Amino acid sequence: MTDGKVSIVIPTYNRLDLLQRCVASIRRYTSATCEIVVVDNASTDGTPDWCRREGLTLVSLPRNAGFPVACNKGLRVATGDTLVLLNNDTVATPNWLDNMAAALRSSPEVGIVGPVTNFASGSQQVNYPFENLDEFQRIAAEVNVIDPRKWKKVERIVGICFVFRRELMEQIGLLDERFSPGHYEDDDYCLRARLHGYSLIVCHDCLIYHEGSASFKQEGQEQQQLLVERNYRMFMDKWHLDPRAFI
Repeated sequence: MTDGKVSIVIPTYNRLDLLQRCVASIRRYTSATCEIVVVDNASTDGTPDWCRREGLTLVSLPRNAGFPVACNKGLRVATGDTLVLLNNDTVATPNWLDNMAAALRSSPEVGIVGPVTNFASGSQQVNYPFENLDEFQRIAAEVNVIDPRKWKKVERIVGICFVFRRELMEQIGLLDERFSPGHYEDDDYCLRARLHGYSLIVCHDCLIYHEGSASFKQEGQEQQQLLVERNYRMFMDKWHLDPRAFI
């Protein structure tokens, strides 16, 4: 169990079907007292109305401002002591948050915790063959047995799922919005946490499902690649470090 209240911030842009699946999984598999904050990037598919009917905390943006801006809007209204940034195309699994919260609480030096998943860059991607989500959930139930020996210190966590304390945000601030609409804002946040003396932990005892770049795919592959390259150069200009060295 987590200490105190948890706020889960989910930026979203259209794809109400993914958001509904994500929220349903959170409600099913999260034992902690949980506030769900949906930040809607001007969706046109009925997302705001659905959120209101479901009693979710809704931040409705007038235009598609992208991932970092949406996350920051959500973090500003979140009331929890434990904060979670979660992609709308993820699916929660048994014990997912309890296991990551245990790693976060294991030491005051732990700054950000993340899961392993079926779709990510770097060490967080793991290979558990599955045919459908039901089978994935059965696998996750076996994987997600808490085991501190499976907590691995890393230099980078992918922003599909960040778990951290409010204290960290108060020390290092919000996501850097220069990386809008997205890519490398997670690398930037991880580096800032490390520069403040925090460590990053990936929990190999927490497997969640990730569809993979669902919002960015709507913009087209070529446009996405141009954005990745632009933000890569922006990160290099800011830090004079190659973020790809941390993968």
